[in-house]
Amino acid sequence: MRVRVRSWHGVASWLWVANDENCGICRMAFNGCCPDCKVPGDDCPLVWGQCSHCFHMHCILKWLNSQQVQQ
Repeated sequence: MRVRVRSWHGVASWLWVANDENCGICRMAFNGCCPDCKVPGDDCPLVWGQCSHCFHMHCILKWLNSQQVQQ
């Protein structure tokens, strides 16, 4: 018996490997994106702080900039 594949449509999924499920700043899920982005993925990466908490890169940068302005 021989099988011939005429067409193939691959499907893939991804998810971030993080110690939390939500960003500590915007409270949005890491599998989604931050409020500034439209599409999750490499354009909305995660970053880990020295405290080992995980944040959307855009959220932590905006928060750090707001802290510097207040000082």
